[in-house]
Amino acid sequence: MTGKILVIVNTTGRQGASVARVAAAVGYQVRAHVTTKLSEKDGAVAKELRERKNITLVEGSLEDKKLISRLFDGAQRAFINTISWGDEVAIGKSLADAAKKAGIQHYIYSSMPDHGAFGRGWPNLPMWGVKFTVENYIRQIGLPATFVYTGIYNNNFTSLPYPLFCMKLLQDGSFQWTAPFHPDKPLPWLDAEHDVGPAVVQILKDGVKKWSGHRIALAYELLTPRQVCAAFSRALRRPCKYIRGPIKIEVSIPSGYRSQLEALEELFGKHEAPYFGPDMQAPAEALGLWEGYRGMEEYAREVFPLEEAANGLTWMH
Repeated sequence: MTGKILVIVNTTGRQGASVARVAAAVGYQVRAHVTTKLSEKDGAVAKELRERKNITLVEGSLEDKKLISRLFDGAQRAFINTISWGDEVAIGKSLADAAKKAGIQHYIYSSMPDHGAFGRGWPNLPMWGVKFTVENYIRQIGLPATFVYTGIYNNNFTSLPYPLFCMKLLQDGSFQWTAPFHPDKPLPWLDAEHDVGPAVVQILKDGVKKWSGHRIALAYELLTPRQVCAAFSRALRRPCKYIRGPIKIEVSIPSGYRSQLEALEELFGKHEAPYFGPDMQAPAEALGLWEGYRGMEEYAREVFPLEEAANGLTWMH
């Protein structure tokens, strides 16, 4: 289709891997960055991508400015999803500077809102605020860019005791999800592995003239927590109940993530703030990019049991 070089950062993450698979399949030459600090799971993703046609892995630290410069050399387009591998703002700025110097024609950055900037007394989510800071820098330097704001991943759910999205398996075989969200307030949902890739490739196809400077709410369903549990119940043929309550932290987590969860509980629990802020709506633009999305019920039926099995769980047998 294209033969053009597409740079992807954080390629072993759900967003980046989805974009890499789809872009390579339609003919992009994907230059895929992976960190040298791969977990066992990420290593499996890197191995899978390495074996795919049209994907070349580039391994190294994003704090290495020479590596960043090489990453963009000769490339035309980029999909960048920074995460906390050190100073995320500094890394985000270095990537943007290198992309501009290399003449990148369309830079798609996975950003998130800073709710503290809306002037409504809402707290800032620290792991989102850094992305918004990088987005503002990208705008300031005049890089031709589009910004995707992703909804809540369907793929976050697990019966393991991780905070916020634990779909707890009870002794009677039913599931229970406890979170601070209002039970009847819709939230935006996204199957990141299935749907980010097709949407981003369509943005690239449409081109920067259509999407320059634009923020896109990338979510395909608006479901309340009760509707999410109803979808799980239908899919798994087991009762599933939602309980509004505080976030339970039962495993060791990084201090930065703990701060994120504390702010999230205040933002969406106490203030019931809109997920993307007051000015962005889903799912109209996302559906205009890609209509073949995987909804929550299909995810719960077809994918959730497989992910659970990969985590060593056996309740589905």
